[in-house]
Amino acid sequence: MTLFRQIYSLLFGLFLLVIATVGYVQFTETQSFLTQQMESDLNNTTHSLSLMLIPDLEAGDIAGAETLVNVIFEGGYYQEVKLTWLVDGKQQVWTNPVTIENVPQWFIDLNLFDTIKKTNTITSGWLQLAELEITAHPGFGYHELWRVISNTIIVFSILFLLAIALARFGLSWILGPLHEIADHAKNIANRQFGPDMPLPKTQELSDVVSAFNSMSAQLKKVFASLDEEVTALRKKNLVDHASGLPNRQYMTSRLNSWLSEPNGGALIMAKFDWLEEVHSKYGYQVRDETIRLLSERLQEQLNEVSNSVIARIAAYEFAFLITDVEKEQVSKYLQTLIRTVNQEMSKAGCKPNENFALGVAERIGQMSVSDILAQADNALQHAANEDKIFHWFETNERQLFTREQWRDNLNNAINDQQFKFRWQPVLGAENNQVLHREIYCQLMLGDKLTHAGQFMPYVELLSLGAILDKHLIMTLADKAIVKQEAEPIAINLTHQSLSDLDFHTWLNQFLRTFDSPNKLCFDIPESAVYSDPDACQQLCNIIRDNGARFGIDHFGRQFGSMAYLQNLRPHYVKLDQSFAYYDENQHNSELCRALVNVAAGLDIEVIVTGIQEKAQHDKFKPLKTTAYQGFISPPIEVKID
Repeated sequence: MTLFRQIYSLLFGLFLLVIATVGYVQFTETQSFLTQQMESDLNNTTHSLSLMLIPDLEAGDIAGAETLVNVIFEGGYYQEVKLTWLVDGKQQVWTNPVTIENVPQWFIDLNLFDTIKKTNTITSGWLQLAELEITAHPGFGYHELWRVISNTIIVFSILFLLAIALARFGLSWILGPLHEIADHAKNIANRQFGPDMPLPKTQELSDVVSAFNSMSAQLKKVFASLDEEVTALRKKNLVDHASGLPNRQYMTSRLNSWLSEPNGGALIMAKFDWLEEVHSKYGYQVRDETIRLLSERLQEQLNEVSNSVIARIAAYEFAFLITDVEKEQVSKYLQTLIRTVNQEMSKAGCKPNENFALGVAERIGQMSVSDILAQADNALQHAANEDKIFHWFETNERQLFTREQWRDNLNNAINDQQFKFRWQPVLGAENNQVLHREIYCQLMLGDKLTHAGQFMPYVELLSLGAILDKHLIMTLADKAIVKQEAEPIAINLTHQSLSDLDFHTWLNQFLRTFDSPNKLCFDIPESAVYSDPDACQQLCNIIRDNGARFGIDHFGRQFGSMAYLQNLRPHYVKLDQSFAYYDENQHNSELCRALVNVAAGLDIEVIVTGIQEKAQHDKFKPLKTTAYQGFISPPIEVKID
């Protein structure tokens, strides 16, 4: 029972007790008063009638005596009058049946008034003439008592209803701060730290609110300090201080993650020897300022063409990672890069198209980090040796389809739900129990089975992400794949689905009608959270409100604050695969530990990804992570009936 109901019940009971007590006192006092009044009236009547009957009794006038008694009997509340002549023993009796109007019979049956009788001997001098006995009629008492009790009940009822209304209003106003405290406490439990609550006027509640505000402020500071620690570690370990760009370590980790995912794109290696000329002419300070301005200009111009990672990997070497694009988009990116570099060279007093070279390596098929770095470096050296601005590493591997062929084949395969599935378990860190299974899909394009690494770049490029996710989810439901195992299934959502409001509406309707929404998990890439936080917030609310779960994929990959975790409140986060070998580098180890502490401090499950072997997993045990995932337990094919 709530505190409001307890206090309300207590006041209700006390008020009833007071009313019952007052009512009882009123009832007994009224009953006693009416009894005394009837006795007094009976005494007066008996005495008066006795005096009036003396002449008739002396004369033996029976008719005259009867007339006098009738006058008295009919004019008052008397039940019976009995006159006994003592001379000859003759007895006259007048009776009136007990009928009381406007009083309930059950009330009369309570017998609240005893029978009141008065007997008097009528004398003349020393001579006894007759004996007069009068019995009072209780009608007057019942009638008056019922009237008083009825009026009292009506007044008390009105007062009772008024008191209930006032008590409810008063308690709601007095206890209002308690509801705010309860809501605030729930928010704190969910690691949501809102503004301080206003202090109520009630002293006791004011102390409680002050304590909650102080606790909330302290927890907010703790989270802020953890967030600042992550930012500081990133800036210290993963950022080049001269340019403000990511350094070689960050680029290497991104290449590892990029090549382990179904993705496309290219890597461009650049060597800007003209910066050495700036150094020799103007000194290192001007050179560093030129590098900073160049970096800002590159980010500004190139991000308009395509999302990319730009890193300074050596004194005069830069790397550009372009993801989710095809060759035509890479060419456009390359031309923008050359134009921007030439503009900055002119500003620095250097001749355009001299003293810099670019090497382009496109991702084709399955590649390792060493493979693509070797290809990009080979292309760079080729461009430098031949005094060319850029060189594109040539490969004998051809693309499966043209863009239009990709569009037609993907549309046909998706609409016909030509999916093949594999799933990989996410295992508990302590007991190896399966927490959920991440689903991977392949598509039958014509008579060819293509994996996600081949078709996903074109899905994003051709804006088919929302359609793919919709049909994939429906296939999982229609084929009863969700029900094959007891554990939930995790589905990776594309960037387009996250920002597509029509997909939000569809997913909301699907989850409402789906009989097991608790068996669905949705993985949201961290990059999408930073690029469109409002859309992600809306989608996460839909997922949570319908009983499904969601998590953040590639957690820790992006530069930026972790404050979004408080707003989205994901059920879990999956550490980026670049942290899989976190212990091999002290700086990486510190950052990984800080990221785990941020998530764990918000009561969010932390899943380590990219685990290949048991020894690697054992190194994460001191971090107290929740679960792990990787080829230590490889994906297996899902059987479809």
